[in-house]
Amino acid sequence: MSTRPKRYIVGITGASGAAYALRTIGLLLAAGAEVHLVVSDYGKRLLAEEAGITKVEPATIIPDQIAKDGSVAYRLICHPSADVGAVIASGSFIHDGMVVVPCSSTTLGAMANGSGSNLLTRAAMVTLKERRPLIVCHRETPLSLVDIENMRTLTLAGAIICPTNPGLYLHPLSIGDLVDFMVGKILDLLGVDHDLATRWTGSGADPV
Repeated sequence: MSTRPKRYIVGITGASGAAYALRTIGLLLAAGAEVHLVVSDYGKRLLAEEAGITKVEPATIIPDQIAKDGSVAYRLICHPSADVGAVIASGSFIHDGMVVVPCSSTTLGAMANGSGSNLLTRAAMVTLKERRPLIVCHRETPLSLVDIENMRTLTLAGAIICPTNPGLYLHPLSIGDLVDFMVGKILDLLGVDHDLATRWTGSGADPV
């Protein structure tokens, strides 16, 4: 019987929202999972502009966790986006789900149309055909009809569209609170336990 850790693929594209991706990766690793990361070309620009990350490697993606426990670096595997022959491009690569966060409209369209021209979209196509969870965290707004139809197509194919629309009912006090709200949703959809304060527990008020 296999004793491998839980294994997830994280894709980062060029839509704003690097904090969502970095927090997701950090919490997946903290939960003991193995994370395979692929960043599109525009995703690399996003990481540079929003997080000051100019090289995609464990030392820059999770520096705080490496400082606390260097062994965690071995569970974050970074794949070049141009390497469509990487292990995550194959259906024989067993994993527990993939999340694209943040997801641009361009990547949304590529996935909806079955375009595997880079490793990120190829891995997404394989995830769908193998009937594994694919969480698509689209971040752009407003939506065009093209975006809506692409979301419909992906939903029919088995993906879950999870727009990065944080709720306000928990009275967030910081950007970090808003990020955690969405990351909690992502982890829930991937079946990963967490202790983020993201759940509605009821207002206790009488119904109107």
